[in-house]
Amino acid sequence: MNLTSHRTKIAGAALIGVLALALFYPALRWLVSEWLGNDYYSHGPLVPLISAVLAWRLWVRRPVGRAGRDPRAVSLILLLISLTGYLYALQQRAYFAASLAMILLIAGLVWYLLGTAALRRLAFPIGFLLFMVPLPFVEPFSVPLAQFTGVCAAWTVRLFGVPIRVNGAQVTLPSTDASTGLNTSLVVGAQCSGLRSIVTLLTLVALVVFLVKGPWWGKLLLALSSIPIAIIGNVLRVASLLAVANVWGAATGFKYYHDYSSPVFFVSALALLLLFSRLVQCREVRDDVF
Repeated sequence: MNLTSHRTKIAGAALIGVLALALFYPALRWLVSEWLGNDYYSHGPLVPLISAVLAWRLWVRRPVGRAGRDPRAVSLILLLISLTGYLYALQQRAYFAASLAMILLIAGLVWYLLGTAALRRLAFPIGFLLFMVPLPFVEPFSVPLAQFTGVCAAWTVRLFGVPIRVNGAQVTLPSTDASTGLNTSLVVGAQCSGLRSIVTLLTLVALVVFLVKGPWWGKLLLALSSIPIAIIGNVLRVASLLAVANVWGAATGFKYYHDYSSPVFFVSALALLLLFSRLVQCREVRDDVF
């Protein structure tokens, strides 16, 4: 390849990148605003960065060329369908749908410009972008999940002889509130649902499942284990919070222990996942990425 041809390809790639950024700007602006304002997706900015690094590493380690009989017409159809869906979603101000169409459009661009082999090679980095899109049905799950967590946490504390009463989201402890002289009452709100940890943990598990080597059944079990491990870890966190509030008071439990316990239990859940990955024979990291 001569220098002029190389420069032409670089200029063409840069032009496509600038046009793509201009086209995707409305969806990207919405995503950034969601990442800054949605606690469940504060990890969102890391997803495209990780995806870009993975795509670069996969391409550098084993670049692929376009096959002679590559179905370019089929990729063009996907490109046109995803572009139409993206523009329609923007017109309807359905930014969630536009963000999903944007990812499909990126896949179509890779397929059309680089070929089927390249799309297969970059399938995970492109698919991983789905974890950066805030799902509209995630937040409504926080209230019922918080109530479930409160009931399970209260049942766990009762095993140690503490008579806790649960009424909906309100948990009443046998200890007395010094300011009112009544039994201490706490509300297990949405912030105690553990949904934020579940969403973040699912993102990490998807990354781990891709990066490790192992049998397909082991990877499947590892992926399926992430939600119960996150829920169990959060139940134990809330149970310990109730125990602390019962012994040292609600102020200590919710003002001090609550803030510091979240990262500790998240790290604990992640450690359990890594331990479980060894049990299902997913022990080594892929050598075609690192």
